[in-house]
Amino acid sequence: MAAKKGSGKQLKLTLVRSPIGYEKSQKETVRALGLRRMNVSVVCEDSPVVRGMITKVIHLLKVEEA
Repeated sequence: MAAKKGSGKQLKLTLVRSPIGYEKSQKETVRALGLRRMNVSVVCEDSPVVRGMITKVIHLLKVEEA
């Protein structure tokens, strides 16, 4: 059976607060989302995995639909 593709939606994530001073796992989650610097945006596929990662560090991010 072929893997099901996402809904085609994409999310624009922007790092608006620094992960310095937060748990190591939160810093690693920010890096795994592709965010390296403050006020830089990345576009990610909207999937349950990405949504879970966003939930973990929502206090550091600005999330918009792309």
